[in-house]
Amino acid sequence: MKNVLLLGAGFVARPLVRYLLDQPFIQLIIASRTLQKAENLLEGHPQGKAYQLNIENTRSLETFIKQADVVISLLPWIHHLTVANMCLDLNKHLITTSYIKPEMKALDKKAREKGLMFLNEIGVDPGIDHMAAMRIINHIKKKGGNIK
Repeated sequence: MKNVLLLGAGFVARPLVRYLLDQPFIQLIIASRTLQKAENLLEGHPQGKAYQLNIENTRSLETFIKQADVVISLLPWIHHLTVANMCLDLNKHLITTSYIKPEMKALDKKAREKGLMFLNEIGVDPGIDHMAAMRIINHIKKKGGNIK
């Protein structure tokens, strides 16, 4: 059984939670500012547990991250660096949906040296605009245009 920590229970979390709970080898922990939202996402599923978390409470955050094999942060981007640094310290893999900021990119070498995967821009937020951009680029190239 792999322990997956999901930080955040906002709008984009539901499809991910459904997918993860369909995997028989995953125990899902959802930690959110609003306990009710986390509980609603789990719908009483036996492979999931919901907790309330104030992201500013680093001791509490550390306790949750220590339990995880993989951390998925759906928090606002401003919190990703705190989570990433803690994942580095605790040797945990990290997935975020946000764009890669320079501060996050600076952690790449350390993560690789530790054998950790830090995957960013995974999901709908940046994903849809990446696909839209590729659609436009491909359309322009098809018409004989160049992109520089």
